[in-house]
Amino acid sequence: MKVKVGSLLFLSLCAVIAYLTYNTYGNWSFAFSLRGRRLIAFALVAIASSFSTFTLQTMTQNRYLTPGVLGLDQLYVLIQTISFFFVGGIQILSQETTKMFLLSILATAILGSLLIGFFYQKKGYQLFLLLMAGMVCGTMFSSYSTFLQVLMDPNEYDLLQGRLFASFNYINTHHLLWATGIILFGCFCMIYLIPELNVLHLGSRQAVSLGISVTAIHRLLLFLIALLTGTASALVGPTVFLGFVVVTITYQVFPTYRHSWLFLGGTLIAFLLLVSGQFFVEQVFGWNITVNSVIQFLGGLFFMTKLILERKKI
Repeated sequence: MKVKVGSLLFLSLCAVIAYLTYNTYGNWSFAFSLRGRRLIAFALVAIASSFSTFTLQTMTQNRYLTPGVLGLDQLYVLIQTISFFFVGGIQILSQETTKMFLLSILATAILGSLLIGFFYQKKGYQLFLLLMAGMVCGTMFSSYSTFLQVLMDPNEYDLLQGRLFASFNYINTHHLLWATGIILFGCFCMIYLIPELNVLHLGSRQAVSLGISVTAIHRLLLFLIALLTGTASALVGPTVFLGFVVVTITYQVFPTYRHSWLFLGGTLIAFLLLVSGQFFVEQVFGWNITVNSVIQFLGGLFFMTKLILERKKI
């Protein structure tokens, strides 16, 4: 495990050095300032996506679920759409304050944890019910968002679309500081609960028999998952398939139930993918595509391929 972590650290360091130094044209301070903020955002999104996805899959005993599949990203889209519709996109963007940023995160975290928790605890923690409810809620949120977007002024709609697509190009420094604090708080809480997560890996019934208060732990974890997902979405926009791709690769590289290794390995893999992807977007493709479009396209193919391969095994 240590050799694999060391290798990932070395590759991540090489990717960071290449990203910071390539094609700077001697303007080091400007390049480091601009690209340095993106690297911090990459690290925060990598931490949030890996921690939240691993925790959710451990809770549900299913390696296909992600916070995005359960509709949390669509909930964020709905909250932003409602804000732009009733307040106005120009006013929100011109007076984008820390208060609005934190309110968006808090709304996503509370509503997301309440919705998932309600359906997950209904009828004995049935996974099928959770999956169906998440998809239905995601579709419902998407339908409401589309309805409001149709009624919007075209200029407001154009501003909204810029907010709803994941972007690492323009990141508010003040928001970055708040997002760092929130994500680190959520991750420290999950790290503190690693012993319980290792037991939950055996299943809810086994965890109860071993003295774990499953209901209380699940409620706390659901809130932390929604908090991390909402913060990452508010910072750079929704990244639906990133967590699924990272977690699937991590389980292949780190075949273990110990969440300490899974969290660390998943974060490094996610960070490496994001930095490498952004490097190719800027230096190879000349900004003709975005990291988010690559994640969505490859992640969707990866998801469908895994479903087909698993189906053939049955």
